[in-house]
Amino acid sequence: MLRVCIVVLISIICLSCTTKKRPILGKSDYQIKQNAIFKDASKSPLKKKDLKNFKGLEFFPIDSNYIVKARLTRIDNAPVFEMPTTTDRKPLYKEFGVVKFSLIGKECELTIYQSQDDLEDEKYKDYLFLPFTDETSGDESYGGGRYMDLLLTDINEDDTIVLNFNNTYNPYCAYNHMFSCPLTPRKNHLNIPVKAGIKIFKKVEF
Repeated sequence: MLRVCIVVLISIICLSCTTKKRPILGKSDYQIKQNAIFKDASKSPLKKKDLKNFKGLEFFPIDSNYIVKARLTRIDNAPVFEMPTTTDRKPLYKEFGVVKFSLIGKECELTIYQSQDDLEDEKYKDYLFLPFTDETSGDESYGGGRYMDLLLTDINEDDTIVLNFNNTYNPYCAYNHMFSCPLTPRKNHLNIPVKAGIKIFKKVEF
């Protein structure tokens, strides 16, 4: 009888743990992936107190109007420069090219960058970096701007590329000042509100 009670008790405890396990939230594969990273203590940039209370990142509603095809003009022989960051670190970058596109009825232009450190890393050598600020920055979105990752393989033969602003993310320094993050160049400001992608992070206050 005692053995049966112990088995039942263990089953109840296991069921309770399963029930309390919070599901990973998200309205798209991208959002689910981001929330999974932030929920994982081994990968998350969150401070301990924020991780403890973490329920999910906040995103603007997914909007197909913020998925646009852009025309890319490559910049040949661009000089290497030191990208300012939130710390004294100055990573080396090059301007890769300029993309021009129409977003919510406004003609826009942004510069894409290529990390010179990433070129030495097999995993990231094809990555391109697109930081930007917009009229939501400092209010609904992070004041330092948001980032979009692109790949060399995303570029079509006619030098067009699709920009999905729904898949933007905050630099890690938006969550924890211990991280060093590139500062968005002033010329990469959009004079429109980009109500797509990641919102500003609301930190836990005590």
